[in-house]
Amino acid sequence: MRIISGKFGGRRLTAFTASHIRPTSDRVKESLFNILQERWDEARVLDLFSGTGNLGIEALSRGASWVEFVDDNVKSIMILKKNLETLGIKSQFKIHKSDAFKFLKKHAGKPFDLILVDPPFTEKISHPVMLEMSKSSVHNQDSMICIESSTQEQIEDEYGNLVCVDRRHFGDKVMSFFKRKGG
Repeated sequence: MRIISGKFGGRRLTAFTASHIRPTSDRVKESLFNILQERWDEARVLDLFSGTGNLGIEALSRGASWVEFVDDNVKSIMILKKNLETLGIKSQFKIHKSDAFKFLKKHAGKPFDLILVDPPFTEKISHPVMLEMSKSSVHNQDSMICIESSTQEQIEDEYGNLVCVDRRHFGDKVMSFFKRKGG
């Protein structure tokens, strides 16, 4: 697992193997970040189900001004902290040891420009996550939500006021992009 581009481009991240961790492949990550290329400068990013921080750290590398990492696994958070330390990232982030659903329900801060959602494939929870996302204050009219799911999971074209504006297939993975209606 490595950072693809930006100020940390080419640097390796610490990873680990566990049933709840399925790092986004370099190919999928590069496609995601190329699709959203113009959105990274000074963006506030939410990395939901952050695992080891692969996506959020890539966002910081490409110019995001702030990333909030959310994960409830202690080992994942330890490796995330190690990855941030190894890269010398001492600010521009906050780590929440929290269940993603609870975080979405309780969030009362500023909305995020980009929301990267990579739930564990083993739990098949993309649909429930998007249902909760549609009720959350983590997004606003200009936010883009990107969720990675398995081709075996249910993922709708609309969730409340959120509508799918693009969908890309990568083998057994699907990347769906959502915005608010009229956004």
